[in-house]
Amino acid sequence: MTKVCPEIEDMTLPEPVTTVSADVSFASNHFPTYKLGPDNQIVEEPKEDEKGPSVQDTVEKESELLSDQHKRLSVRDLASKFDKNLAAAVTLADEAKLKEVASLEGHVMLKKLRDALEYMRGRMDGQNKEDVEKAISMVEALAVKLTQNEGELIQEKFEVKKLGNFLKQASEDAKKLVNQEKSFACAEIESARAVVLKLGEAFEEQERSSEASRAQGPDVEKLVEEVQEARQIKRMHHPTKVMGMQHELHGLRNRLQEKYMNSIKLHQEIKRAEESKSCPFVLEGTQSLGSCLRICVSSDNATDLFSCSIQWYRAACETSRREAISDANQSVYAPEPFDVGRILQADILSNGQKVTVTTDGPIDPDSCLQSRVESLMRKSNSEFNVVISQMNGQDYASRTHVFTVGKTRIKLSRGWITKAREIYSTSMQLCGVRGNIKAPARALFWQPRKSLTFILTFESEQERNTAITLARKYAFDCNVTLLGPDD
Repeated sequence: MTKVCPEIEDMTLPEPVTTVSADVSFASNHFPTYKLGPDNQIVEEPKEDEKGPSVQDTVEKESELLSDQHKRLSVRDLASKFDKNLAAAVTLADEAKLKEVASLEGHVMLKKLRDALEYMRGRMDGQNKEDVEKAISMVEALAVKLTQNEGELIQEKFEVKKLGNFLKQASEDAKKLVNQEKSFACAEIESARAVVLKLGEAFEEQERSSEASRAQGPDVEKLVEEVQEARQIKRMHHPTKVMGMQHELHGLRNRLQEKYMNSIKLHQEIKRAEESKSCPFVLEGTQSLGSCLRICVSSDNATDLFSCSIQWYRAACETSRREAISDANQSVYAPEPFDVGRILQADILSNGQKVTVTTDGPIDPDSCLQSRVESLMRKSNSEFNVVISQMNGQDYASRTHVFTVGKTRIKLSRGWITKAREIYSTSMQLCGVRGNIKAPARALFWQPRKSLTFILTFESEQERNTAITLARKYAFDCNVTLLGPDD
């Protein structure tokens, strides 16, 4: 075993240490100061003479200033501000390039320094070798630190480039806005100038007309006096007599019209009286809405109605084309709201002979129906108490049900039990009863959908007609025409 004496301190180097090449340039004239931190990490000591904030802080500060001032800056100021920021971004980009060059030089310096230390470590031992190894670890840590700084420098360079592109685009947009506003301002100035010229011309024209009116003042005053005299002369020509004659002519025309209408009514009554003498049947009942018309035998020699074939018709007048009322083939018929203002006729076929009975005039309306319908239309739903007389053509004995007419649908129910509930559609039908049942003036026919029909009896004729009119108005709002079969 070789014994090493610790007292020997003189160590000679067989070869001189190679120096760093002189062609390396450094960013500063002195080596930076570092200290070792935990896990042998190099921590750079803070510089006392900081030149200014970092690039990221500058970008954030400028962005905040822009966001605070963009509302109160004019378009021209905004454009100049963008130009300044663009110049600052270009300067920052140049500085980033210089830092990149300095970083590259730092890598070269560290590489050569590490090679020199490696060379020294191979030629030393003992305490000096440990110092050299420590120096090598510090150089490697500096290289790592420099690499991290390069990453941050690349990120800052990217942000600076992005900001420069944004400011360049914003500067171009601001210049476009300046030019656009300038053109708008020029156009407004030209329009204002044209308006001023027009106003000047109008004022000059008004002055000329006022001078002309002053020159023709006496003639105008004479004309005004003559017009006033002419009006007074016209008033003196007894205008009351002319108006009285006009009223008399108007009254004579009204009297002639009344006499003409009376003569037509008398002629129709005489014609009906002559026909009734020869006609074995007569039409009885009030010819108004809410009543019931009944065909009766007027002579003892007439055929019984049960053996006759009957068909009811409606027409706008006696000379117009008739429209057959489907399923109205009984001796009794109750007019419904659709028959108001129309003439009703009934053809009676007996022993091969046809006899026609006609109402004296159009069916009169119910005076209270319109006001009641208007009051109920303010509600969302209207309820009526009914009794089901027939269901699907079969007699049906039931208690009182509620017939609800809504804006979009009709429902028939009793308590929580619903018999039918349907929205307004083309398959739905609603009209007055056309068969021979009890109280036809208070009953209606309702088909909610195919294969389901009801005959409902209301408490009064007015409620039946109100329900029919109300349902038809709501159905019309839903683009549905609610009538009877084949109407």
